[in-house]
Amino acid sequence: MKQLLKFLFEIGPLVVFFIANGQWGIMTATGAFMVAICIAVPAAWLLERRIPVMPLVSGVFVLAFGGLTLLLEDETFIKLKPTIVNLLFAAILGGGLAFRVALLKPLFGAVIELTGRGWHILTIRWACFFVALAILNEIVWRTQTTEFWIQFKLFGIMPLTLIFTFAQMPLINRSQPNADQDSA
Repeated sequence: MKQLLKFLFEIGPLVVFFIANGQWGIMTATGAFMVAICIAVPAAWLLERRIPVMPLVSGVFVLAFGGLTLLLEDETFIKLKPTIVNLLFAAILGGGLAFRVALLKPLFGAVIELTGRGWHILTIRWACFFVALAILNEIVWRTQTTEFWIQFKLFGIMPLTLIFTFAQMPLINRSQPNADQDSA
């Protein structure tokens, strides 16, 4: 139940954005998104008793770029948010690797146990995936309608992320500290 609630707090604001856009348009949806983020991040903290890093960073950018979108009445800012957040995540992961620190380990080390090499490879893959998502967001919002972009955020990015995540399972299985002992 706790994992389901955590998932709902992470995906909920995007669903609110999607539904509000369908009913009232992108400006109202942006405001609703901002309110939903302001509810979801503290609720996730109450559930976990720790600040969820990725939703918090994304939330800060939703508030900043959503605020600019509403203040300037220009939807470009909310469309840029995914690009900037994904590039920021890629830069953080890449920066960690430059200093020989796999920053995914502090985030997911309590959930999965990997060898140092496994964490390194997984971090490279996620950094590259974040760059790919940023490029994809840029292509979609610059070449398609706003409605298509919004649909793509929910029905394109989410499935791509799930597929990418599941595609990492062979690496995760191979990189378990005792994987060599189990196969012997």
